[in-house]
Amino acid sequence: VAVGLAARLWQSANLGEAARNALIKLRAAGTDVQASGSLGAVPHVDASDPSLPPLLEAARTSRSVRFDYVKSGAGEAMRRTIEPWGVLSYRQRWYVAGYDRDREAPRSFRLSRITGPVEMSGPPGEFTRPDDVDLLELVTGRDPDTEQTARIQVTATGAAGRLRTIATSEDDGVLTIPFTDVRALAPRVAAAGSSARVLEPDELAAAVVDVLRASAGDGCE
Repeated sequence: VAVGLAARLWQSANLGEAARNALIKLRAAGTDVQASGSLGAVPHVDASDPSLPPLLEAARTSRSVRFDYVKSGAGEAMRRTIEPWGVLSYRQRWYVAGYDRDREAPRSFRLSRITGPVEMSGPPGEFTRPDDVDLLELVTGRDPDTEQTARIQVTATGAAGRLRTIATSEDDGVLTIPFTDVRALAPRVAAAGSSARVLEPDELAAAVVDVLRASAGDGCE
């Protein structure tokens, strides 16, 4: 059942062929693989990111990797060397989590922010993944590499009071709000209506517009 479910998830040119080959081999060996049927609703997972296959392989074989990474809010990519403990999809985005040798601490990295090729930098089996590590916690926790900062202009009066409660600072009517999920913050900003205007990042501004359009109906411009 697990293999059948995985095969349904790998809807990409990179991994689709490998999934099909695995199913063929298992069925040829007499294994009953449930690739369809009552497995429930399965969301589409985009596996087309070019850095995904080498990172999966590095995590499987316990090899360290190097890549250039553009951190949120940074203008230039920085070289990072990590021991990948695992790769996972969270909210339709891929992340690699592991030990960052440069920072000497566990970190997670969004694959869409990796620029250029992922290079293997060590031999197979060079590190051991900790038994008690929680990869999802590394991704969803307030990690510097997944956390973003929003700057939102608010009026002195109006419906922006709730935004002030989650802001870390306010300077001349501009709130600074750290966040990790743009889709969670966007509705809160939209609820403030004309009392709040997103200055940055652009991703949040676009998400707020989408929320407002959805609330007003398809005819909203």
